[in-house]
Amino acid sequence: MKHYLEFEREVKVLEEELEKLKDPFNKKEGISEVNTDQITQLQNEIDTKLKESYANLNEWQKTQVARHEERPKAKFLIENLFTNFVNLSGDRKFAEDEAVITGFGKFEGRSVFVIGQEKGDDLDTRLKRNFGMMRPEGYRKCIRLMKLADKFNIPVVSFIDTPGAYPGIGAEQRGQAEAIASSIECCMSLKVPIISIIIGEGGSGGAIALASANKVLMLENAIYSVISPEGCASILWRDPSKSLEAAKAMKLTATDLLKIGIIDEVIGEPLGGAHRNKDQVVTSTKAALKKYLEDFSSYNKEEIFEQRKNKFLEIGKQSRFTQFLTGEGSIVKEKFFTNKRKLAIISIILLALVAFLFL
Repeated sequence: MKHYLEFEREVKVLEEELEKLKDPFNKKEGISEVNTDQITQLQNEIDTKLKESYANLNEWQKTQVARHEERPKAKFLIENLFTNFVNLSGDRKFAEDEAVITGFGKFEGRSVFVIGQEKGDDLDTRLKRNFGMMRPEGYRKCIRLMKLADKFNIPVVSFIDTPGAYPGIGAEQRGQAEAIASSIECCMSLKVPIISIIIGEGGSGGAIALASANKVLMLENAIYSVISPEGCASILWRDPSKSLEAAKAMKLTATDLLKIGIIDEVIGEPLGGAHRNKDQVVTSTKAALKKYLEDFSSYNKEEIFEQRKNKFLEIGKQSRFTQFLTGEGSIVKEKFFTNKRKLAIISIILLALVAFLFL
């Protein structure tokens, strides 16, 4: 059974009608001839509706597409992009984290180390994978294996798809924050190329821990942010229903992030989103991976390290970055300057009180 988003209601009606036309046993009188002309016409209408809908998606709608339950997951991409994949488990300290798949495989005849944050495809696998929310042992497993890849000069490819790192008390007791920080440090210190692809949600430190890469790519309808739109709306406005306003202000879409230099490339999706044609997503992702792995094959270890370091040091320095974030309707402009004014007033009051007490 297909899952439709709220803005796809008209498409749902048309596709249900299309399925009836394709079924020769649908008529009450028994077997009937399939009307190919009508099917073609209806398919064209569906394509037009999808094109119109997906050409005008707002930030919240893109967030919904990024979370679509039928969207291609890391496990699917690993199975279809890499050969001779050998899954490796455990952090050697606590336990195996099923929220992340790690292992070595071959891509176009070249050895690569692969990391994939996996949400799962149904309720059972989602519970097993903890909805893609990694625990400290998951990050420590990645650190252990990234260092191994670095030792043998093997490039790292990571697929990012998580709402964030797991916030449970057990994870905090086992050092969640330290594990994320250590994972970022490990990524930044490697002398082999790292290519990260955000395929769905890139949420908070749970994503950046494995996306501190030489090249960060995003699927067209993926999102990448420090917090979910609902979480941001709850904090700033005490109202989760303002998710659209939060999503707009956070600049979490691939298009916005490309403009300000946070990511390096947007990988196009098929008409109607990645979930409608997974094979096309595999083809597009394969082409992007091949291009960047070939580019970095001419770099030596120090050049790879310097490129990654400089990439992150440059973020925020460009004038376009500040102009983009402090433009009309920006959350930075709205909140930062308001808070700065409040801080100045509070400081003056405190100074006056101190002066009064001493005098």
